[in-house]
Parts: sequence; structure tokens; C-alpha cells
Amino acid sequence: MNCNKLNGFLLTFFTMLSAHMAIAQQKVTAYLPDASDIALNYQQASKIDTALRNLPTNNDITPFWKKDGTAFWYKKNLPSRNWTYMYVDAISAKKQEAFDNRKVAAALETVSGKKQNPERLQFEVLYFSEQNQNATLKKDNEWYTLDLNTYQIKETNDTVVFNYNAKKPLQQRKSRWQGVRDQKKSPDGKYDLIIRGGNILVLDVTTRLETQLSFDGNAEHPYGSYTWSPDGKNIIAYKTFPKETKKVHYVLSSVAGTTRGQLKSREYAQPGDEFTSYEPYIFNVEAKKSIKVDTDPVDFFGPQELHWRVNNNQYYTFEKADRGHQRFRVIEVDVQTGKTRNVIDEKSKTFIYENRIYTRYLTKTNEMLYTSEQDGWQHLYLVNTITGKQQLITKGNWVVREIDSVDVAKRQVWFRASGMNKDEDPYFIHYYRIGFDGKNLINLTPEKGNHSLTFSPDRKYYIDTYSQVNIPAVSKLKITGNTHTVTEFERASADPYLEVGVKLPEVFVAKARDGITDIWGIVCQPSKLDPNKTYPVIEYIYAGPQDSFVPKSFLPASEMQSMAELGFIVVQMDGMGTANRSKAFHDVCWKNLADAGFPDRILWIKAMARKYPNADISRVGIYGTSAGGQNSTGALLFHPEFYKAAVSACGCHDNRIDKQWWNEQWMGYPVGPHYDEQSNITNAAKLEGNLFLIVGEADENVPPESTYRLADALIKANKDFDILSIPGMGHSDGGVYGRRRKRDFFVRHLLNATPPNPNAVLSK
Repeated sequence: MNCNKLNGFLLTFFTMLSAHMAIAQQKVTAYLPDASDIALNYQQASKIDTALRNLPTNNDITPFWKKDGTAFWYKKNLPSRNWTYMYVDAISAKKQEAFDNRKVAAALETVSGKKQNPERLQFEVLYFSEQNQNATLKKDNEWYTLDLNTYQIKETNDTVVFNYNAKKPLQQRKSRWQGVRDQKKSPDGKYDLIIRGGNILVLDVTTRLETQLSFDGNAEHPYGSYTWSPDGKNIIAYKTFPKETKKVHYVLSSVAGTTRGQLKSREYAQPGDEFTSYEPYIFNVEAKKSIKVDTDPVDFFGPQELHWRVNNNQYYTFEKADRGHQRFRVIEVDVQTGKTRNVIDEKSKTFIYENRIYTRYLTKTNEMLYTSEQDGWQHLYLVNTITGKQQLITKGNWVVREIDSVDVAKRQVWFRASGMNKDEDPYFIHYYRIGFDGKNLINLTPEKGNHSLTFSPDRKYYIDTYSQVNIPAVSKLKITGNTHTVTEFERASADPYLEVGVKLPEVFVAKARDGITDIWGIVCQPSKLDPNKTYPVIEYIYAGPQDSFVPKSFLPASEMQSMAELGFIVVQMDGMGTANRSKAFHDVCWKNLADAGFPDRILWIKAMARKYPNADISRVGIYGTSAGGQNSTGALLFHPEFYKAAVSACGCHDNRIDKQWWNEQWMGYPVGPHYDEQSNITNAAKLEGNLFLIVGEADENVPPESTYRLADALIKANKDFDILSIPGMGHSDGGVYGRRRKRDFFVRHLLNATPPNPNAVLSK
């Protein structure tokens, strides 16, 4: 190459390099708005919020079926917060408006004498006749019949209608906190059970003779929580060793009409508190003898429901979860001897998520269905209750989320799961059915997205509504037997949302701390993002291990997007330690709530900034409520090199102050030094950055003193912080006022700008 060409090449190269450097220089210019810019941003956020509230979403279709299952109606949302009623014929697949709203409104005005808005007709009950000639409706507590041909409306006394709620869960999990209901009368009606002086007696209802069965009970240790065997020959009762549940208190400072604060007190068990315990006994009525059951006292959850073998009154089983959540048993008792054996005995070195355990007893076949994470994922098992042998029904690196129903005759389970489809978000919920033998798995919802499914009364049809966080909902009517689509009766478009100027959330995935596991989250950006500016990042956090929290269904409007309009990039993700992934993913939280998935979150935000160069991760804020309040304060205490500002509402800042059942599930029992080591209050002196605490004085979920004790520790450590205590408010992020103050806080500390002053006197 000659010198001229070389010089030309170098000139071109350096010109291009200078241009790229200039562009790069532009791209790293921080967005630092002045007061007028901020005022416009607040107006823009309010304008978009209002516009989005007036746009309809139909993410949640609630069908109301006719009794014969041939048709259903639903309420469809329309623009400007209006609605109409749609009618779908399952046989013909025809969809139409259920009636002429204006004619119905006019007829109602005539018969009721009350003005009606035809675009917002609201009925307490609406039911269409089998021939679809008439409708029965209840409005303003009055019943009417509507002739759908003539639109004549008459008052009626015939209020018998078929009211099938398709949205009601098919298989509700019974909380073990509920215990069992005492059964006073024997199944054969011969005896009434009496508790007197702490002892058990039976009254012969024919002879009125009383027989005392126990003699060691008293006021301090009474017998109670009793039930009968199916044949009425035995009573299972528990000798009780009561422990008083300690109380917490708060003061209502601003009750109208008073001049003094009002003290409120309530029972509230905290980690480590003593619980009432129960020793089970068997009382044989005829022999007048008692046998103590050969098992540990029940010291957690209280006595549970008994499950008797069919046509065999010698054996019953009950469930026992040990305090500390590391052992779960299904125990069988021989009522003749009191001897026991474990049908299921599951132990864990970390925790068993007891609230997610599903059990269903199939007494006719001496079997039970049971969910467990013992193989590393939440799956469903078939257990032989005689031998204890377990057979895995579902298997794979995915999670059974919920059991919807069980068809005992066909030996099928209908369930929800996530993570089975490798090419999509592992949190998307899909619906399936499978045989007890683990064969013939059917996916009822194969389309990509997060699904919600309901059935017709006879289960011949089902309605599947699905969407993604940035893809509007689709609703289909399908045939249960073959999953074929009858009709797609709703499909929303994103265009109306984009036309108002909003940017829909974007899904972003990055690797966790192990470099292998995917962490899923969303990114909300300002609708008027300047490509030559960089914007502070705000994370919305809730790292409670009881669930996962990133939205999965269509989300055009949210507080995150509204905050983004002020000049932020707002993100949310589920880090390790949250639920609905593998057991190993979840186990990160064990005795480790201060971790809150921060190593994953920080890596995720850094990776996000590489994809979105407008994200300025030298200015990162974080906010959250409840456990999220604990997490957001923890960000400044344990990761101040990354997080610079935090807003924490009603945080459980010390896990010893919060409720027993939630904290012992994840932090373990007994209470050890790790509780103290991970406390925000203990670590208050580590505070760096800007902290804003919000608390409602009437919080009955997390005691308000959790926040006040943190404030006390910060004061003693000579730390600056802001605090807002809201009179009369319960467990909340502060409501409308608190949310406005939160935005103002981030504007001041991340944008270095002055938010609009609501105290300013407006000039006339």
C-alpha cells in the first residue's frame, strides 16, 4: 500500500473511530432532567395511566354456563371502562351479544323507575333459559324475567336458577391450620360425647346414662379435639397441654371523635414461641378403656383429619408436619393396640414446603395421591397405604403447580404445571391430565403463554385464556375429549396500547450465580426514551420464598411502567430462593433470607445493561413491600456497592419479630444465631445510600415495631434516613400518598431533580 492510500485509510479509520466515539459519548450522557422536565414527566405518567385505565383488557374471562352445558355468557370489557354481555353457543360455535343493552336498560327503567346506563348494566345474577327465549336476572336486589324476543321485563318470584361458578377452584387444598371439627354425636346416633372437668364422658341417648371414659384430664390439661370411628365403637381424642399465644399491640393515633390513642392487641405467634401440644388417645366405649397412641405429641398445626380404611374400623391415618418443616409423615394407627407405622415419612436437610403438599385419600383402593419434591422437583406420587410403596406419576425437570381435580373412576389426575415446554418461560402455567400409572399425558393448553382454564358443568368443554406479559390475551372454547378448538371467541390486539404511547414490558433472561440457571424478569422503559441518554434503574423486589412474582400474563399497565415514565428503567426478576423452579433453586433461601437472590439479581441487572445501553447501573434504586421491604433495605445494608437508594414499606426487618409460621418455614426452628446475623436491625449501622421507610401504624400482618425498631437502630448508629408513618393504615405500601412519596424520593436521589411540590400555592 502506498503512502497516499495508507494516509487515506488512516484518515478514514480515525474519522470513523471519532464518529463512533462521539456516538458513544452521546449514549453515556446521563438523563438529568430539570424541574420543568420532571413536571412534564409526571403529567405524561398520569396521562398514560388514565389512557390505559380506559382501555379494555380481557385477561380473565369468567364464563357462566347454561345447565345443559351447551352455551355460556360472559362480561366483556370495552373502552372507557364500559362493558357488554356476550353469548357463545358451544354447539354452533356462534358468538353474539347476549341482548340489546339499550333495550334492556330502557325496559329496566320502566319497571324499576331507576335510571340505567346501557353501557354499564350490572347484574347480581343473570341466567338464560334452556331455549334461550328468556333470561332471569337480579338487579338492585330485585328479581326479573326478560323476554329476549320482545324485551319485556316483569318482576318475578321464581328465583331458582342454575348458578355454576366456573372460576371456583375444583380441588381446594385444606389448610392444616384449620384442624378438625369436633364430632359430638356418634355415627350410629347412640351416644353423645361430653367434655366435663377436662374429661371425656359419653351419654347413652336412650337410657340417659353417662359413662366416664377418662379420669386424668383436668382444667390445666383437658381432653378435646375429638372424633368417632365410623362404627361408633371408638373415640379418638387428644389430651391437651395448652400454651398461651402471646400478643402484639399497636395504637390507633387518629380515631375521629377521640382525644386519646386507642390500644389494639391481638394474639400473634412469633418464631420460637411455645405452641399447644396434643397427645392422641383411643377410647373404646364398650370396654371403657383407653390406649395412648404410640406417636409423638402433635405440637404443630394441631390435630388433623382422620382417614379410616374402607369397611375396616381398626386402622386410621393422619398427617403430621413437624415443627421446623423438615419432616412430614402420614401415620397409620391400629385402634386395638395404639401401635403406629409410617405410610409416608419424608425428611429434608433443608425444608419441606408444607403448604404445597397435596394429599388425596382413595380409601376404596387403599391408595393416596401425594405431592413431594423428594426427587428435586415438585411431582405427584401414587402411594399404596398398606405397603407404603410409592409410584411416581409425573416426572421430569418441571414443576406440578396445582392439582385441579381427580377422576377416581377413570384413575386420572387433572393438574397445572410449569417448565415442561423447553422453548418458553418456565413459569408459564399449562394444564394437563394424566393417568394414575403415569401414562397418557395430555396437554390441554399447548399454545405458548400463561394459561387460565375453566370447564363447563359436565366438563365436555373448557375455556382456555392465555397471554404473555407483552402479548394480549386469546380465549378459545375447546372440547375436553380431544382438545380440539371449537372457536376462538376473543383475541385482543396490542395496537390500542401502543397507540396511547406506552411501551409494553420486555422479557429478559440472564444467568444466575451458578452460570447455568436462567433468571427470568421483565424490563419497563420510558415511552419517550431518548436513545442518547442513560436512565437510572429501579428494581421492584419481592423475594418471599413462598412463590414467584414476576408477572406472566398481559401487563400493559403497572406501577412499574408508570414509574418508568418519570425517567427510569424499572425491572423485576425472580432470583434464586423463590419458588416454582427446582428444589435446589428454592433451597437457596434456607436459613438465608438475607440473600434474597441478590447475587442473581445483580448479575441480571448487569447483563440487562449490556443489552439495553440506556440503563445506567451506577444509579440503581430498589423498592418493595413486606418481605420486599425487608429485601429493599437489605440491598443497602449488604450490597451498597450496587444499590444506591431504597424505599421499604412495612418490612419484616427482623425475622424474629414477624409471624411464626412464615419465618420458621424458611429460617428454621429452633431460632438460632442466623436470625440475628441476618436481621436488618442488627446490621443497621452498615447503611449506605438513601433509605425511605414507610409503615402503617395499624399493620396486623407485620407488626409496626419491626420498622420502628429499625428506625431506632439507625438513629443510634447516627444514620440519616426518611420515615413515613401513616395513621390508621394497615399492611400496605402506603397507598396513593405513599406511592407518590416513593416516586418523589427516587426522583430526588436518582435523577437529582426536584419533583412537583404539592404544597406550592398556585397563582391565579
